[in-house]
Amino acid sequence: MAADTTDLDELRELARRWLDDDPDPTSRDELRTVLDALPDSAPELADRFAGPLTFGTAGLRGPLRAGPNGMNLAVVTQAAAGLVGWLAAQGGTGPLVIGYDARYGSRAFAERTAQVATGAGRPALLLPRPLPTPVLAYAVRHLGAVAGVMVTASHNPPQDNGYKVYLGAQLGGELGAGAQIVPPADAGIEAAIRSVGPLTRVPLGPAGEVLGDDLVAAYVDRAAAVVDPAGPRDLKVAYTPLHGVGAAVLTAAFARAGFATPGVVPDQAEPDPSFPTVSFPNPEEPGAVDKLVALAGATGADLAIANDPDADRCAVAVPDGAGEWRMLRGDEVGALLADHLMRRGVTGLYGTTIVSSSLLRAMCTARELPYGETLTGFKWIVRAGGGTQPLVFGYEEALGYCVAPEHVRDKDGITAALTVAELAAGLKAQGRTLTDRLDELAAEFGVHHTDQLSVRVDDLRVIADAMARIRAATPDTLLGHPVTEASDLLPGADVVILRTDAARVVIRPSGTEPKLKAYLEVVEPVADGDVAAARARAATAVAALRAEVATALGL
Repeated sequence: MAADTTDLDELRELARRWLDDDPDPTSRDELRTVLDALPDSAPELADRFAGPLTFGTAGLRGPLRAGPNGMNLAVVTQAAAGLVGWLAAQGGTGPLVIGYDARYGSRAFAERTAQVATGAGRPALLLPRPLPTPVLAYAVRHLGAVAGVMVTASHNPPQDNGYKVYLGAQLGGELGAGAQIVPPADAGIEAAIRSVGPLTRVPLGPAGEVLGDDLVAAYVDRAAAVVDPAGPRDLKVAYTPLHGVGAAVLTAAFARAGFATPGVVPDQAEPDPSFPTVSFPNPEEPGAVDKLVALAGATGADLAIANDPDADRCAVAVPDGAGEWRMLRGDEVGALLADHLMRRGVTGLYGTTIVSSSLLRAMCTARELPYGETLTGFKWIVRAGGGTQPLVFGYEEALGYCVAPEHVRDKDGITAALTVAELAAGLKAQGRTLTDRLDELAAEFGVHHTDQLSVRVDDLRVIADAMARIRAATPDTLLGHPVTEASDLLPGADVVILRTDAARVVIRPSGTEPKLKAYLEVVEPVADGDVAAARARAATAVAALRAEVATALGL
């Protein structure tokens, strides 16, 4: 009992210190409620003070709650002070541009970041309203900012929020201008955050300059310019922003490019931080696009498109010819977009990540185009290429696509949607579809069937145990074929890669969610032009591969 009492006394002291420095009366009241519930609330209080949210290459992301292990005004104030201090220490000059989505707390966090910047003597430019992440990434370059902050938790659950940092050309360099930070900047910012003293001593200035709609108009104009102005435009699109901030910008970009305005799912059209119609606001999650597919079917749409809540990702669904709709995998959309750009004569480096399909590599090899492969994350993809081989397209299988790196050096769900629409409209004019083009690619390069084993956990030890298990007992065979390569990317990355002559498995913990992911791929040659038979064989093989990998991971 004495140890328990000591633990409670330590927790109370940590909470007392936090309350003395917390600038938000609402979160102070929240924490006092937890304190009043002791000892029953001890586990919750211990979790809130288990440690600070770590500022990594994805910035900050966590649940909205009082305490250092959550997103709140105190944590944001400290993060902003650390960031602004780090920028000054690096000799960075120019304004800080700040964007935010419509999640709970986003605007307040953005305004506090601006106040910290101006309090330190640095100009702060605030986007005019809740807007997509690609608009912020564009603004960093367009405005010549030293850095950018986007307050968003992307496709995380409603109770989360986050804080992403982009660098301008001065500190990010040629390849990192307008891109998310990478090491060692993340470690430097984290150290600067930890060195911030009492928040009561952080000077606060005015909430910066609120930018006008001309910035958004400039983004829309540049986005519309990624498609050929002379191309076909006969296309009917159904769309959902999943209660996020994408609808106004996407529909404006479609109109500016000459497409008909997409039909929008009515009860998902407006931003709503509670995301009331979906379990998870992620188009990859089961059921998330059911309303979109229903709208597409009811309106006779040619194509269905979904953005995630901050509109940096793009999901695509197509009719299957039997009255049903099928969501394309990220690898399928990535291959379609790359093929489309190649056919348009876009030369340069095409890049993706180690967890994406190997089809892009095969396409680049056959067409004698440069290919790049990086670690997972767009912060790495956009830094591929350079010099005489600049990046012209990059994608990741998690529905992220960069079709115009000179416009937005990050994934951009708006320009990706426009480019998919351009491709679909062109094919429609020929009496063909996206699935027809996928079949053509399969006939030429083989069926590259990808899938994912994704396990969401409550206890992160489950992920650690599974990774330890696969390292300690690495399979010798997969689908009856010998494993020809078993790569462990530690200490650089927590990734294990297994390959056979016709299959590949990449296993890694998610960087943004409590998930363990295994990325599966089987390559099945097409015999006698029978793509359907090859797809069926590949699907069977991937299902078997999933079971084998689950067993090997102990799941």
